[in-house]
Amino acid sequence: MAQNRIGEAMKWCGNLVKIVAICDVDARQIAAAKEHMLKIDPNAAVGDIKTYSDYRKLLAEDKNVDAVVIATPDHWHFHIAKASLKAGKHVFCEKPLAHTIAETRELSQLAESSKLVTQMGNQGSARGGLRRAIEIIQAGVIGKVREVRIWARGTGCHPGLAMPTEADPIPKGFNWDQWLGPAPVRLYKNGYYHKWNWRGWLDFGSGPVGDFCCHDMNLPVRALKLGYPTSIQVTAELMGLPTYPKDAHIVFEFPQRGDLPPVTLHWRDGGLATSPKHEEVPQAIWDHVGDKFPEGVLILGDNGFTFGGHWQGADYIKLNDEAKLSGICNHAASKSVPQTLPHSPGHMHEWVDACLGGKPTFSPFQFGGPLTEIGLAGVVAARVGSKKLEWDGLNMEAKNAPEAAQYIHTQYRKDWV
Repeated sequence: MAQNRIGEAMKWCGNLVKIVAICDVDARQIAAAKEHMLKIDPNAAVGDIKTYSDYRKLLAEDKNVDAVVIATPDHWHFHIAKASLKAGKHVFCEKPLAHTIAETRELSQLAESSKLVTQMGNQGSARGGLRRAIEIIQAGVIGKVREVRIWARGTGCHPGLAMPTEADPIPKGFNWDQWLGPAPVRLYKNGYYHKWNWRGWLDFGSGPVGDFCCHDMNLPVRALKLGYPTSIQVTAELMGLPTYPKDAHIVFEFPQRGDLPPVTLHWRDGGLATSPKHEEVPQAIWDHVGDKFPEGVLILGDNGFTFGGHWQGADYIKLNDEAKLSGICNHAASKSVPQTLPHSPGHMHEWVDACLGGKPTFSPFQFGGPLTEIGLAGVVAARVGSKKLEWDGLNMEAKNAPEAAQYIHTQYRKDWV
């Protein structure tokens, strides 16, 4: 992930940025990042880049740093972003914004008060198709929306996998204790956590709904002006374990917003996403994609629907009197909708421009935070079990489930606070 963001900075931001430092607890990752830089630009001055294994030392010592890109496991997002903002640095942080709802809320508020430039890494926000879909849906082309269906397989998850009882030797140059950081102590085991499978372990990641909510819910939250849900219920296998459950179906109920009707959002992941029931997907979509369902986002209105992949959210549109899908931007009804949202030069480029005094970012922490909170509320519900949570998002509370509080607020390992 960090290599991808370094590559984006080099390829898309040109001479606007200079990479002056790389920080990682695994020396192999730093070496890989430099190698990646040289593939992009064989003349890159990688020897001039300072390297660190502790972000606190970097922030304290390196005065050349103006902005920070965070692409770590989820359980580190909050701590590094908070320290960076307090040190006066602009921050780009990968999704989800933080590991828990309370952390996410604090970062949103800190970003608001700091006036620094922030951007959360839900890269689809920069796509013209997503921005155009917001305008088209809000113009009423598909009518009032009452239901959203999302299918997201997710990555790095192994539901029900037992924690290792025997440790492997820690690789040279890898500080496992520092990788754990504020999280509970766990035995090091090759391939279990580092460097990818942490996503499915709830000490470090937040499963498919935490991983992809900021992509898949991006369009519906923006277009439908969704706030906090009022209830959340999860049906899944293998709940209550250290890993994210198997095949989760999460139902979020959103209240009426002005003249916009209540919305039910169905989130399905794992096998429910890769092989959905035929009747859950409109026939026109099956006719278009064939037997291999691509996952994605379906927004159902009274007059039609939109459908698209994770990042854009709506590649296609179909009105009720039509037999086939059409490209959403080329549909006759869409062409009459005025374009009001600005064009983006690219998600990271947009952030860099804003850091240099340009236009505000489209996905600052003040937006990314509430969006992340919706997905993490689904994680809380999954950890509580099958009980339908009465959710008070403003106060970060499950009103009928006090046992949920332990998953909303995190207890940190004292040595790392």
